[in-house]
Amino acid sequence: MSFIAKLKATPLPPLKNILNVAVQTARQHIPERKDYEQPPGSSIQQPHQKAMELGNDEQPPTEMSSNPFRNAGNWSTEEDGGGDCKTEYQSTSFNEYDGRYQQTDGFRQGSIASEGSSFVCEGEGGGGSKIDEFQAAWNVTNAIQGMFIVSLPFAVLHGGYWAIVAMVGIAHICCYTGKVLVQCLYEPDPATGQMVRVRDSYVAIAKVCFGPKLGARAVSIAQLIELLMTCILYVVVCGDLLAGTYPEGSFDSRSWMLFIGIFLLPMGFLKSLKMVSTLSFWCTMSHIVINAVILGYCILQIGDWGWSKVRFSIDMENFPISLGVIVFSYTSQIFLPTLEGNMIDRSKFNWMLDWSHIAAAVFKAGFGYICFLTFQNDTQQVITNNLHSQGFKGMVNFFLVIKAILSYPLPYYAACELLERNFFRGPPKTRFPTIWNLDGELKVWGLGFRVGVIVSTILMAIFIPHFSILMGFIGSFTGTMLSFIWPCYFHIKIKGHLLDQKEIAKDYLIIGLGVLFGVIGIYDSGNALINAFEIGLPF
Repeated sequence: MSFIAKLKATPLPPLKNILNVAVQTARQHIPERKDYEQPPGSSIQQPHQKAMELGNDEQPPTEMSSNPFRNAGNWSTEEDGGGDCKTEYQSTSFNEYDGRYQQTDGFRQGSIASEGSSFVCEGEGGGGSKIDEFQAAWNVTNAIQGMFIVSLPFAVLHGGYWAIVAMVGIAHICCYTGKVLVQCLYEPDPATGQMVRVRDSYVAIAKVCFGPKLGARAVSIAQLIELLMTCILYVVVCGDLLAGTYPEGSFDSRSWMLFIGIFLLPMGFLKSLKMVSTLSFWCTMSHIVINAVILGYCILQIGDWGWSKVRFSIDMENFPISLGVIVFSYTSQIFLPTLEGNMIDRSKFNWMLDWSHIAAAVFKAGFGYICFLTFQNDTQQVITNNLHSQGFKGMVNFFLVIKAILSYPLPYYAACELLERNFFRGPPKTRFPTIWNLDGELKVWGLGFRVGVIVSTILMAIFIPHFSILMGFIGSFTGTMLSFIWPCYFHIKIKGHLLDQKEIAKDYLIIGLGVLFGVIGIYDSGNALINAFEIGLPF
C-alpha cells in the first residue's frame, strides 16, 4: 500500500512538455551541414575565448554529435612560443579505456546515437548541450521500448500471468539499479558534507570496484558482446519478418537474412552516423505508430479474446528464456551515468527514471497481454507475423524491416569503434596498426575488417535463426550482469558503509535474482540454441 500511496503522490509531468519532447529531440538529431572530419594540420576552430571568459570551473558548450547527451570529447588548448593556440584532442591509452566508442587520434571523431536499445556512447567527463528531464525520459524510453517489444507476447505464451508480473517486477528492479548506479558517481565533500560528482561513467565505477585494468576490460567485453549480439538480432528479425510476409515463397528465413546482408554490406564504408541517426529517429516515431496500429487491431478483435488461455502455470523449459527477453528489453544502465551528468536539473533524475520505467512497464505488460489474448496459443516469436490480413501484415513487416536495417548501423558502428580502440590504434598503444589513413579515409584492409564484422554477424544470424532464443540468451548473459548484478555490487562496494541492513539485503537479493536468472536462462537458452542447429542450412 505504501508503494501505491507513493505513486499517487508523485507529481505528473505537464502535458505541454510531454508533447514538446519529440520536437526538441528531433531538432537535436538533425545533423549539421559540416559532416566531414579534418585531417591533421588543418585549421580547426574552437571557442577558446569563450572558455577563458567562463573560467576554469565552467566548460563551454561544444559542438554536439548526433547524440543529444553526448560530448564528442575533451579538447584542450596549448599556447606555443608565438602566442598562437594549438588545439589538441585528449586521448586515452588502452589500459585507461573509458568506454567511448571513438577514434581519438586527432583527425576523426565518430558520431553515435541511441536508438531502441542501450547502445549509447558513454564518455568520462561530461559536457555538451544540457537536456531537461523530459528529453532524458525520451532517451530512456527509446532505449527500453525499442522494436524488440514485438517478442513480448511470445513471453506471455510461455509464462502466462507470471510473465506479466515479470515485466512489471523487472522494470522496478532496473529502475532501482539505475538509481543506485548513479549514486555511486557521488562522494561526500569532506569540507562541506555535500555530495560531489567524482565519477562520470559506468566504466569509471567499474574501475573503482574491479581495478583500473580489469574494470575497464570487463565492462568493455560485456558491451562488445551485447553490441554484436544486437546486430545479429536485427538480421534475425529481418529474416523472420520477411519469411512471415511471404510464407509460400521459395525463400526461408535464412535465405532472407542473406538477402538483407546485401543492404548491410555498404555500411562498412560509414565514417559518420549523423544522417543515419536522423533517419533512425523518424523510424522510431514510425515504430510508435506501428505499435499503436497493432494494439488497435487487437482491440478490434476483443470479441474473440481467449481470456482463459492465459495460464497461471509456468513452462519451466521455455520461461527462463522469456525472462532473458524481458531483462534484455529493459537494459539501459550502461548510459544512465552519462545521461544524468548532462541533465539541467540532476535532482529530477529519479523522478524521470521512475516515470519512464512506469510507462514502460504499463505498455509492455499491456502490449504482451492484449496481443496474446488476440492470437492465444498461435502467438509467434514476432507478433506481427500473426496478423491475418496478408496485405496489412506485409505493410507492417516492411516498415519494421526498414527500421531494423536503419537501426543496425548504431550497434555495429559502436562495436567497430570499440574493437578499433582496443586493437587497431597502432604501436605502442596496440599491437596492430590503425585502419585509417592520415587523410581520414579507411585503408583497404581496414575496410575489409569492417565488412568482415558485418559478414560475421550475418553468418551468426544464419546459424542461430531464432529471434526469441537468441534475445533470451543475451538478456540472461550480459543483461543480468549490466542491469542486476554489477550495479548492486558497486552499490555495496562503494556505499556499503552508509547503507542500513535493509538496503544491503535488497542489494544482495537483486544480486541473487540476477545470478539465478542468468544461470538458468543461459542453460535453457543455450540448450535451445544447440537444438536449433538441427534445422540445417537452406542450401
